[in-house]
Amino acid sequence: MTAEHRRAVTLSRLREMKAQGEKIACLTAYDASFGRVLDDAGVDVILVGDSLGMVIQGHNTTVPVTMEDMVYHSQAVAKGNEAALLMVDMPFMACPTVDLALVNATRLMQEGGAQVVKLEGSGVQLEIVTELARRSIPVCAHLGLQPQSVHKIGGYRVQGRDSDAAKAMLDSAKALEAAGADLLLLECVPEALATEISKAVSVPVIGIGAGVNCDGQVLVLHDILGVTAGKVPKFSKNYMLGSESIAQAVGNYVTEVRAAAFPDEQHWFR
Repeated sequence: MTAEHRRAVTLSRLREMKAQGEKIACLTAYDASFGRVLDDAGVDVILVGDSLGMVIQGHNTTVPVTMEDMVYHSQAVAKGNEAALLMVDMPFMACPTVDLALVNATRLMQEGGAQVVKLEGSGVQLEIVTELARRSIPVCAHLGLQPQSVHKIGGYRVQGRDSDAAKAMLDSAKALEAAGADLLLLECVPEALATEISKAVSVPVIGIGAGVNCDGQVLVLHDILGVTAGKVPKFSKNYMLGSESIAQAVGNYVTEVRAAAFPDEQHWFR
């Protein structure tokens, strides 16, 4: 189904999908051409991720990505997108204070065309989420592995495996929902914990390496197309294998997410 033949995806639609048990398909994109491909394939949410720092710019982490980078790539994707909900990352140190968070979120929406802004963090971000929500800025809160904190946590590691960390993450998820977060994203979280969080909150929960029981899934586009340099994350899958085109590969990803065929056990953590 092409974009012009489906209704625009909104936060209300995503909440509907969660309530009805329909899985949400999300992928990253960084330019207009791929924005169009994903939109035409029926992707529900396009994430302009700060992962562009690694897959586009060639950095080892997302930390060097700037607000100018995010605005630029968001503008590009917005031009290729018609119906998918456009979500955009707040890059490293874009929201150290409430005031700066408001300035940068406004830029992403006014200049970049974002419909939702995504920010990493838990308890320290509650005040920011509250204020953004109060100003009618839709927010996705990112829990679990937070790539912008990679230097602090000592690498890319599964989060929430011990009971104290799991309880803290569950408490953070509930607090962020109460503060006004419209979506939650869980990255590299044990499947059982992700299932518990998804059931405990009323907002849609998108997983990446967090098991099949989240309300939706997101992957990095370059990973599913098999063009990522270096080691591919355990939670990803190369959809170009067996596909005749990029469009077919993206379509197969959407189909498998919708059917809860992806992820399977080899693509999540315990």
